[in-house]
Amino acid sequence: MSGVKCTPLKGALLPQVLDSVDCLLFDCDGVIWRGDEAIPGAPQVINLLKERGKRVFFVTNNSSKTRKMYADKLQALGFNAKEDEVFGTAYCSAMYLKTVCGLQGGKVYLVGSNAMSQELEAVGIQQTGVGPDHIHGKQGDWAAVELDPDVKAVLVGFDDHFSYMKLNRAFQYLTQRDCLFVGTNRDTRLPLEAGKAVPGTGCLLQAVETAAQRQAQTVGKPNHFMFDCVASQFGVDPSRCLMVGDRLDTDIMLGSNCGLKTLLTLTGVNTVADAEVHQKSGSAERQGMVPDYYVESIADLLPALQG
Repeated sequence: MSGVKCTPLKGALLPQVLDSVDCLLFDCDGVIWRGDEAIPGAPQVINLLKERGKRVFFVTNNSSKTRKMYADKLQALGFNAKEDEVFGTAYCSAMYLKTVCGLQGGKVYLVGSNAMSQELEAVGIQQTGVGPDHIHGKQGDWAAVELDPDVKAVLVGFDDHFSYMKLNRAFQYLTQRDCLFVGTNRDTRLPLEAGKAVPGTGCLLQAVETAAQRQAQTVGKPNHFMFDCVASQFGVDPSRCLMVGDRLDTDIMLGSNCGLKTLLTLTGVNTVADAEVHQKSGSAERQGMVPDYYVESIADLLPALQG
């Protein structure tokens, strides 16, 4: 196989690349589905890969759903998928706090979703903070806001109830230097249909970091911990893994950080032109955002899987 990066994956190269891997990691939105509709051909690709004996996993920075919620959506859209094949940041942040931080017997102040709460509780970690937290009292009282003495960590994910009082409460916990600080991911935008977008978790995380004057440890892509979760549970060999995604700064960078082969699909956020800008930049760091291969859609893998 050629050592040239950003190569179209087609023709004789396609079966060569697929034969060189045992495991494929797929981002979800923009790769295998858009919104509530599967990318045409995507379910067939996933199901045929599994029939050919490949291990398939789904890795997403979205922290608003549990693994079960993702597995249910995958199955409803026609994908042969199981709950333990899904690695979202709600689950991975819970695992990070449990396994890396060794959080035992303490609570988490959660700026996040009900899904994150469920994943924390599933690994035996209690939380406080889910839901609205409205301003009360006078401004002079806010620094003395009531804090739970059992809280040992602040975890920030996507929270549609994010507010000034939540920011303040997280800040007050983080003034305690032994309080752990973890974020799900740094994605500043959530892309929507028709080129629209809304602010992402990274905006909320940066607000807390700015207030606390501390930097969080993030667990989502492109941080290697997300791959570590997969590798530790399933014993996969990074040299025989392919990361498939639509974002250069998260999906492709994750693959580069972990020594995986990388494939950009053009059904989501980034383009080949975006990758070429990084490739020509002369920056060593930006080379990590240049994929090994690209396809218009993962449906382009079908010719090597059918027949």
